[in-house]
Amino acid sequence: MVYYTAREEMMTAEILMVGPMMSRVREALEREFTLHRLWEAEDRAALLAQVAGQVRGIATAHGADAALIDALPKLEIISNFGVGYDAVDVARAKTRDIIVTNTPHVLNDDVADLAIALMLNVSRQLVLADRYVREGAWQRGPMPLTRCVGGKTVGVLGLGRIGRAFAGRAEAMNCRVVYHNRRPRDDISYPYLDSPVALAEASDFLVVITPGGADTTKLVDRRVLDALGPQGILINVARGSVVDEAALVAALREGSLGGAGLDVFADEPHVPEALLGMDNVVLLPHVGSATLETRAAMGDLVVDNLRAHFAGKPALTPVY
Repeated sequence: MVYYTAREEMMTAEILMVGPMMSRVREALEREFTLHRLWEAEDRAALLAQVAGQVRGIATAHGADAALIDALPKLEIISNFGVGYDAVDVARAKTRDIIVTNTPHVLNDDVADLAIALMLNVSRQLVLADRYVREGAWQRGPMPLTRCVGGKTVGVLGLGRIGRAFAGRAEAMNCRVVYHNRRPRDDISYPYLDSPVALAEASDFLVVITPGGADTTKLVDRRVLDALGPQGILINVARGSVVDEAALVAALREGSLGGAGLDVFADEPHVPEALLGMDNVVLLPHVGSATLETRAAMGDLVVDNLRAHFAGKPALTPVY
């Protein structure tokens, strides 16, 4: 019988990287494991057939569907880059007791900061103000007045780790915070409202920070947008799937919603063309966690989860 040390066990473990990831992740995995790069293969099906009997782990920023999971009979762990893991078929992984991990905590502050930035950008029209200067309009007269953020009611849809980080920042700006989750939290004092519609009715800003997935698809529908109203502003830093995009476009066109700040979309990187010409909308290319520091920490956590598992220790941040 051959006995391996933890280090030797890691070096013999074969990992499949689904799509490109940052160089520090690739280099770390190549040092410590046997790494297969699926996206680089000219014939992906052939590569999968070749390595299927050896691959024990997946590193991914591009999800892992049931077909991929089923193709790997020895798969033990899927290490996902990102706090959201709706692109991983967790239900299929559960049927085989495959561990799924994500990268929470390390991106809370950046996403919360971006949500605040979107609130300020939409309400104070900072993007328009920048254009106002660049295009010489200021020389012809002052820019029209905008709306303040301080003193407003901010409804948080999804008061998890990121939601709480955001709420603390909103409080510091003299905003009143209310929230809706699937159930009230007993560890916070913010007022709880029992539906997304009720939350929107009470809010000047509705900030979406809830997870994606089937349970939250189009959770923010036309009823919610109408409840937010013609002075209300929607901020989405969660997943594009959470908002009914067609209803959002219609509400903005009709003036029944005041504005929106969006970092995520239903069919990324495609953005509804109607939004591109709207001055009361700020559009970002899904950059909530996109700082050098946070992406490095997220990448390290992808590696650390695999490292811990193949050293015979519990994964650091399992979602299942």
